[in-house]
Amino acid sequence: MLAGHAPRTSLVVASLAVAALALAGCDSGSDTKSASAGGPSVIAPGKPGEAAETLSAKEADERRSDDDTPNAADLAYARMMITHHIQALRMTELAPDRAESGAVRRIAGRIAAAQGPEIATMKSWLKAHDGAGAGPGHDHADMPGMATKAQLAELRAADGRAFDRLFLRLMISHHDGAITMATDVKAQGNNIQIEEMADDVIAQQTSEISRMRAMS
Repeated sequence: MLAGHAPRTSLVVASLAVAALALAGCDSGSDTKSASAGGPSVIAPGKPGEAAETLSAKEADERRSDDDTPNAADLAYARMMITHHIQALRMTELAPDRAESGAVRRIAGRIAAAQGPEIATMKSWLKAHDGAGAGPGHDHADMPGMATKAQLAELRAADGRAFDRLFLRLMISHHDGAITMATDVKAQGNNIQIEEMADDVIAQQTSEISRMRAMS
């Protein structure tokens, strides 16, 4: 009776062994498929003092797409916006002596306080990325919102309420032009710092336009 049970026991053990091997084979195939689905890994050198990183192919592609080397649109924006801001400063310089409204004098001071440092930042950025300061000048007709020579002469000759009205009209148009330029470079440029500067221009000058329209 005992001898009769031995073959059956061996058969059961053998069946279990085959099943285990089959399961192991499935697991191994699953792991291989998972690894291949993720694509080959890429070793990315670390920064000085930091260890290298192992990235997936997708992560490596994303890293490469982070290149923010300035393009022609970035460089043109910085050069033109410097000229654009300089004209705004010349307009605000007239306000303390010619404006009748305290609110107009305050908004002029606010504009000057913001755009003076922005000019310095853009000149520094250009020097770092283009090897020059402001670079070649641009025709005023190339930039939206720029006041003409005749309009500037009219503003210099104005006084009191007449100055206030003309200043607000010209500066609102000037700000609208700057926002157009900033919006354009956000769509066409590639440099992160220029994009951040453009964001600041859009936010700040949109707010100032609302203030000036309320004074008009």
